Amino acid sequence: MTTIRIDHAVALASLRARFGARLQTGKSVLAQHDHDESGYTAVRPDAVFLPVSTDEAAQAVAICARHQMPVVPFGSGSGQEGGAIPVAGGLVIGTQNLNAIHEINTADRDCLVGAGVTRLTLEAALRGTGLTFPIDPGADASIGGMAATGAAGTTSPLYGTMHDNVLGLEVVTAAGKIVTIGSRTRKNSSGYDLTRLIVGSEGTLALITKVRLRLHALPEGRLVLRASFPTSDAAVRAVAALLLAGLPLARAEFMDRAALRGLRLAKLTDLPELPMILVELHGDPAALAAMVELIEAELMTEGGVQIARASQSEQVSSLWKLRHNLVEGEKRLRPGARVTVTDVAVPVSAVPALLTSAEIELARLGLQAVVSGHLADGNLHHALLLEPGDVTSDEAALRFKEWLAVQAIAAGGTISGEHGIGLGKRTLMAAAHGPALDLMRLIKLALDPQGILNPGKVLPE
Repeated sequence: MTTIRIDHAVALASLRARFGARLQTGKSVLAQHDHDESGYTAVRPDAVFLPVSTDEAAQAVAICARHQMPVVPFGSGSGQEGGAIPVAGGLVIGTQNLNAIHEINTADRDCLVGAGVTRLTLEAALRGTGLTFPIDPGADASIGGMAATGAAGTTSPLYGTMHDNVLGLEVVTAAGKIVTIGSRTRKNSSGYDLTRLIVGSEGTLALITKVRLRLHALPEGRLVLRASFPTSDAAVRAVAALLLAGLPLARAEFMDRAALRGLRLAKLTDLPELPMILVELHGDPAALAAMVELIEAELMTEGGVQIARASQSEQVSSLWKLRHNLVEGEKRLRPGARVTVTDVAVPVSAVPALLTSAEIELARLGLQAVVSGHLADGNLHHALLLEPGDVTSDEAALRFKEWLAVQAIAAGGTISGEHGIGLGKRTLMAAAHGPALDLMRLIKLALDPQGILNPGKVLPE
């Protein structure tokens, strides 16, 4: 849907009349809100506004609606697909001042937070309650941004994604109206599920101002095992065997040979340059201890070596340092490189074939990549190491991303497991969804008839 920009000057004058100097148009502020971490070309907005309440956000959207001026929500800017880039200009509404933690309900295990609250801030607020919010996309992203992109991360095998953990939302519609959706109950069969519709819509259907989250009890016990394998196929088979055994996997992370090579160059490990997995289980400590021999036997059956385990907090953190420091290894593999990350998900059984064919395609395109992934849900990430300013490698990276997405669709998977569509994958939406794309267009038209909410994202022109 193309946005009609009638008169931004009039819209800006109206916004200035209402919010005064708080409507920011300085170059430095605009530059802070013209990009995300995707590497797509930055586009300057006309102005930036940081509301301190939902009412202010609604007033700003209403003014923009009257003048058909684009509105682009902006959280922490950690997105990977260009979803926060204001490609049509307009007003960026940053959520960083919507940062109150309104409720923590320990008895009911839920909380209500402003969209600008970050993941680590919430984690700190929950300390001492016996509760946790386990969705971890890696970055200290804003909760509103995580809801908007349908984020997930390493713990989704046991705890699900944002789609499973958002109970309700407060949103501002394209007309500037405030609407509360969802409920505090775990069961809700009342009307259309608007919460799940908005979660993952990337700011194209509504502006999220508050998020009600499902919280989880801290695990009584944790068990982490690390193992290296002769091939990536063997690593995938090992995780599949653990899943088939019904073990309570909270995480199952994969790193390829290149990842281990980088970690060795960074002097972060002396493990061999072999594909490696890290699996973590949560539950009763005694029950977990009883599972250790079964797990190790499954790992060795698939050729697992260098097996290590940990159950104490410090030991667990030590094992996970390898995964957390993966970026440091990438830097050593190609100093000064720009990194762009892919994101597809396929059925676990399809992972080995995809990894093999992707390795061949990378070589054909002359690209270097580090592969990691969340194996329990088949979500793979190729970190492409590109020379800054090299148009040829940038074009090759785009071709690889498109090729990978097409392969994922053919395998019965999805073109985005957790990063969203944003700018980068809109052209693949028809292939991914077929006639269902027409239903999405109808929903967009119904909720945003002027097309002012984050135009140029998710849906192809």
